[in-house]
Amino acid sequence: MGSRFSFHTSRLVLAAAGAAVLAATGAATASAAAAPDGGARAEAGQQAGWGQACGTDDLNFTVSTETQAGGYYLVTAKAKPGITCYLEGTIPSASFGSAADTHASPAEQAVTDTVELSGSTAAYAGISPKSTNSNGGREFGQLILAVAGDEAHPVGFQLPETVEVDRPVTTNWHADPADAVPFAA
Repeated sequence: MGSRFSFHTSRLVLAAAGAAVLAATGAATASAAAAPDGGARAEAGQQAGWGQACGTDDLNFTVSTETQAGGYYLVTAKAKPGITCYLEGTIPSASFGSAADTHASPAEQAVTDTVELSGSTAAYAGISPKSTNSNGGREFGQLILAVAGDEAHPVGFQLPETVEVDRPVTTNWHADPADAVPFAA
């Protein structure tokens, strides 16, 4: 797991790699491509497919639009076949563009339970593109995300329509989608 400092510095890597991913992604559903080295698994020195921390390339992601709490994107993550991994109850690394103000900040103040992913078990995170009550912001049509600490392997989603982004927030990963509603403070 990376330090808070590496999380912030890796945002540049996320933005640059996200631009390349977005060029190849045309739908609001994507699947992270498996890296030959197993991504985070190789860095941790753990055996492929068994009990490791989830890396972005270990998961399949879907994004759906939800209307609760003023509207947000519900990200669903499931382990690829044959993989068992764990998502810590921290935020995903998410942004709508490469500028610092398009990166989602935590909507929750504490770490939540770790979610074990295998088979049909899913983890959920909610990403709100706007946490302010003001008119304004910039419009974006893509969402770039990765498992925090694995920003070198982001996936990109073309959103069904452009969205106004102003101080986006994200929930932690949760086992229940009802817990992943990003209520802005």
